Amino acid sequence: MEPSDAELLQACARGDDEAWNALVRRYQRLVYSIPLRSGLDEDAAAEVFQHVFVSLLEHLDTLEQPHRLSAWLVTTAKRETWRVGRRAAASRAVWASEEQAAVLADAHMLAEDELVRVEEQAILRQAVDSLGGRCRELVMLLFYSDDHLSYGEIAARLGMAEGSVGPIRGRCLERLRQLLTAAREPLVKVPAKA
Repeated sequence: MEPSDAELLQACARGDDEAWNALVRRYQRLVYSIPLRSGLDEDAAAEVFQHVFVSLLEHLDTLEQPHRLSAWLVTTAKRETWRVGRRAAASRAVWASEEQAAVLADAHMLAEDELVRVEEQAILRQAVDSLGGRCRELVMLLFYSDDHLSYGEIAARLGMAEGSVGPIRGRCLERLRQLLTAAREPLVKVPAKA
């Protein structure tokens, strides 16, 4: 059984290098995908990746909801991508016309929409993973299976009565909804100004 994000973060805070390496491996594809999908090149994506994980290291003690680490990483990567992208654009771009600016602005909106989609997928996947047990298996069979299974086939695979699939599905989806609602709460408390 793999350690949870919370367990890895606690170990990282104690200085455990293996835990840090496991955490980086777990989220490297997610963090790299954000700048790449936004149109940054490999070097800029590596810069974003480095800044995100340095920032995580600096905030190990202030993350209040370690189970929402993926959301924190996505948000931080999006902000860093924007910063790096703006700096790169400012250093190389001079607009030839208003039409070119409009075309690129529209493309930027599509990249932002893609980032939102990636973040939502990561949050949903983490919520489904945290369901655990029969609920996780049921959700995976209902919504992630390539086969379109009937309630009878699902019941047979999970060793339950066919009539119980619907009510259990309802309870599992309610738990999933609660997890997704909790995932939207702020990750880091910002101290109030005196």
